[in-house]
Amino acid sequence: MILVQSVVLSMVLAACGSATQAEPSAQAPSNAAPAAQSTQAQQYNQAVIDTDYGKIVVQLDTQKAPQTVANFKAYAEQGFYNGTIFHRVIDGFMIQGGGFTAEMQEKTTAAPIANEADNGLTNDIGTIAMARTADPHSASSQFFINVADNDFLNHTGKTRQGYGYAVFGKVVSGMEVVNKIAKVRTRDHMGHQNVPVEPVRIRSLTVSTAPQQ
Repeated sequence: MILVQSVVLSMVLAACGSATQAEPSAQAPSNAAPAAQSTQAQQYNQAVIDTDYGKIVVQLDTQKAPQTVANFKAYAEQGFYNGTIFHRVIDGFMIQGGGFTAEMQEKTTAAPIANEADNGLTNDIGTIAMARTADPHSASSQFFINVADNDFLNHTGKTRQGYGYAVFGKVVSGMEVVNKIAKVRTRDHMGHQNVPVEPVRIRSLTVSTAPQQ
């Protein structure tokens, strides 16, 4: 579920789009009064993806993608991701997982969720987003981590072609693990393309609360 550079990758992940970047807002004057500091560090939901190649730590954005994070967290708490694999790997694009066992058996998922790709988050290097079919609102358990700035996957409009792929967090530790996985040898296998020759397992995926980074 994602999208090939134009039309090919658009079928590859069975999910993805393109968009223009919003201009940055003007900076506040240097003499502006500083915001009051909280006595307690801001907290966020942190996902730890323990793989055969090492751990990937992801900061989840509950403010901009609340439904997507809640869905991802629910799967994690059920142990759904434990023992699944990164079943689609394309160097220079993304690594996708969260839906198949090492035997390439697709797992049964809960109902799909609404697409939150219009949340302002973009498919930049190191971000995590939901994979889906051509239906914008078909994401369930599968996710992908971008290993390039994939602007063509971003939200451009609320149409079937322009909805894009919902980003819901970013890698804050372990990007070297992501890049190692992106380099593994792949093949066509059991009707699927870009499947790692040797399974890349997600040993466990847990979500907890951690200080903001």
